[in-house]
Amino acid sequence: MEEKNFSEHDKAFYKDGYRLGAYAKSEESEAKLFEAISSMYKGIDDLIYSLLEMAKRQGISIDCKKGCAWCCKQAVFANSYEIHYLGRHIEKSFSEADKKTGIERSKSKNDKTTSLNEKEILNFKADCPLLKNEACSAYEARPMACRIYLSQKVSTCIDFYKNPEDENSYPALLEFPLKAGRMMNEGFTAALKENGIMTAEFRLEEGLLTFLQ
Repeated sequence: MEEKNFSEHDKAFYKDGYRLGAYAKSEESEAKLFEAISSMYKGIDDLIYSLLEMAKRQGISIDCKKGCAWCCKQAVFANSYEIHYLGRHIEKSFSEADKKTGIERSKSKNDKTTSLNEKEILNFKADCPLLKNEACSAYEARPMACRIYLSQKVSTCIDFYKNPEDENSYPALLEFPLKAGRMMNEGFTAALKENGIMTAEFRLEEGLLTFLQ
């Protein structure tokens, strides 16, 4: 999508992502890249917090909370730099036993999803390799797709999980954070590409398996 077709909000988030992507390439270092990714995640997290506070004041229900993990049982896609960031977090923070479990679970899920077409992948339901006791074991470093997923009705998430092939069944998600996160990632990716750094999108289990092995 060309920038001229962006809304004003889209342009603002795209430019924020682009600025951070340009900063990440200002020096050839992993530290700079990770600092930029961390800043991008903090920006979207702050936005989510503001939305939650506003929803609370206005009496609008947001059902997402720790222990509710229906969204962690469906397809998640992440850019290569997000996988890099997540993988380094796992290497530094996980015990050897937890790393081994993460690799085994990633392999198990990837074996099932690697031969599926796009529609089948979106309909496939299985736990994320990083899900532990119905919570994310790498929450601090989770990808953008996980951060911007806010549902107003958990019942719609459950129905989407149980009836993935029903085209009329989908979670009641807030649109604003979805678009904001996507625009930031698009801007970040565009800046990297302009500086000769190509990125790719992976299924989370595919990316984790590749990085951790």
